[in-house]
Amino acid sequence: MASKTKYSTLQIGLHWLIALLILAAWLLSDGMGQALRARVESGATGIEGNTIHVWLGGATFLLVLIRIVVRLIQGAPDPVPGSNEMIEKAAVWGHRLLYALMVLTPALGAATWYGGIGFTAELHEISSSAFMLVALGHAAMAIYHQFILKDGTLLRMRPH
Repeated sequence: MASKTKYSTLQIGLHWLIALLILAAWLLSDGMGQALRARVESGATGIEGNTIHVWLGGATFLLVLIRIVVRLIQGAPDPVPGSNEMIEKAAVWGHRLLYALMVLTPALGAATWYGGIGFTAELHEISSSAFMLVALGHAAMAIYHQFILKDGTLLRMRPH
């Protein structure tokens, strides 16, 4: 693959759209325990009674799967010139953790909501909290790279 310095327009669009959907789902997660109890009591099993949180989670999951396919096809930009091996490895593993949590969190939510698997509700909540912490660290590192190291890392995720 040829050397590249930025993500594609599609990758950038998916990144920011998924980030907004995740933030919205997280902000709208209050009351989901009560909604789940009402769902179980009503015997609902399909999409009836879905909350905005559930729709956002489903949309996020679908877009994350698309994003993974796009990433496998298009790859990622080359490391920033001058970065050291430790920073590159941290970036690789940080992104792997983000992708894993972007798949795991909505999958656990779906297992709870549609599958009625009770213990996954707690795992969904734990994974969503872990994801938000990792995403916060991801954002902090992007800001650190841009404004402290001044290496242009953040510009790679800005529209062309």
